Amino acid sequence: MGFIRSSTMAFTALLGLILTSVAPLSATAAELVMFTRDGCPWCARFEREVAPAYHRTEEGRLAPLRRVELKAGGSNLAGLATPVIAAPTFVLFENGHETGRITGYQGDDAFWGLLGKMLADMPSPIHRSGTAARLD
Repeated sequence: MGFIRSSTMAFTALLGLILTSVAPLSATAAELVMFTRDGCPWCARFEREVAPAYHRTEEGRLAPLRRVELKAGGSNLAGLATPVIAAPTFVLFENGHETGRITGYQGDDAFWGLLGKMLADMPSPIHRSGTAARLD
């Protein structure tokens, strides 16, 4: 009986290890980086209109949002196609490389439309529902 119990426990531990090692393969390799600057009114508008719900949307699941403070002189963050000099700028990264960019913020409708297009145009296939999953 002890052998069966220890074998079952070993199998369960091995299965857990396998599932844990496979989990990153199904995780998204995309990220949306928002370059922001203190005192930027358009950044503040984005934070009011989009940011509170972003993480609950399909887009937020596919490309989690990360904020980077834009320093004077711009940013040469690794993976950028060209330096970022304006705030806000939203850069979509896939596997550490820029695949799309939105410079400025013109309101939530424009943001969701442009982001949806960038996600649809990503080089690698990602499961998408096909439409923007906005939460108003």
